[in-house]
Amino acid sequence: MAEGKPNKGKEGTHEMKLLQYRSNGGIKLGVKTPEGIVDIEATAEQAGVQAPANMEEVIGSGDEALTLLSGLLAGSPVLLPEETVEFAPSVTRPRKILCVGLNYKSHAEEAGFESVSVPVLFSKLDNTLSAHKETIAIPPGLSQIDYEAELVVVIGRRASRVAKEEALSYVFGYAAGNDLTARELQFRTTQWLLGKSLDGFGPVGPWIATADEIDPGSLRIECRVNGELRQSANTGNMIHTCAELVSYISQYLTLEPGDLIYTGTPEGVILGLPEEKRVWLKSGDKVEITIDGLGTLENTLA
Repeated sequence: MAEGKPNKGKEGTHEMKLLQYRSNGGIKLGVKTPEGIVDIEATAEQAGVQAPANMEEVIGSGDEALTLLSGLLAGSPVLLPEETVEFAPSVTRPRKILCVGLNYKSHAEEAGFESVSVPVLFSKLDNTLSAHKETIAIPPGLSQIDYEAELVVVIGRRASRVAKEEALSYVFGYAAGNDLTARELQFRTTQWLLGKSLDGFGPVGPWIATADEIDPGSLRIECRVNGELRQSANTGNMIHTCAELVSYISQYLTLEPGDLIYTGTPEGVILGLPEEKRVWLKSGDKVEITIDGLGTLENTLA
């Protein structure tokens, strides 16, 4: 079921795709356009204004920053060819990375779990963050690496005990994510943290689409491994919608600007196959997560 977009009114609408990229040892802010990637720093210098330097500053300033960026885009922006850009994680300093397990009934069934009435929450740590096209190393001795295509919610303002009906107004935007998992570590104990929090195992990107641009309740979500389609579903099949998740979490944890919520994966993961048919991810495999309006997040394992 479609959830709709935040109702911010005409003046508060700033539809754009924001990203971060690496340059001269640092991270810079960019905006994806059909013509290429806008170098915000260079464009602002050219226009004689001061612009946000990174995603955290944009999120923290909200509509003020987005209005400024919209003005820069309407002028004569400095463009970079997308193929020359080295992407960085869309968000680099979240205070919390929260994940939702078993949020698609079909995935719960394939994984051998019962469907749950309340969200199953766990966390990843910030060492997991990696970028579009970044190579992700599999630690020595691990062999049961799995993909999980997920819609990621990026929180835009402080949210504490918010109602479901208002929850999406606290969302800055949405991105594609891959909740990579080492299954042998995930199920070594009853706690999932270790199997979910290996270095680089939380790629997010390529960009964040602002909330005005996306209806999170009706998005096609797919995963491909070396070009082969493995997952294909719609976020409308979530058990708990994005609005319900933001509201539920905020009853117990205060969500802060820049926090990330990985909203769960649909059916089609390797774990869901019969044991004799499981072929785990290995070095050299390319995993692509595609979500309507959010582009394709691509990573190669090593």
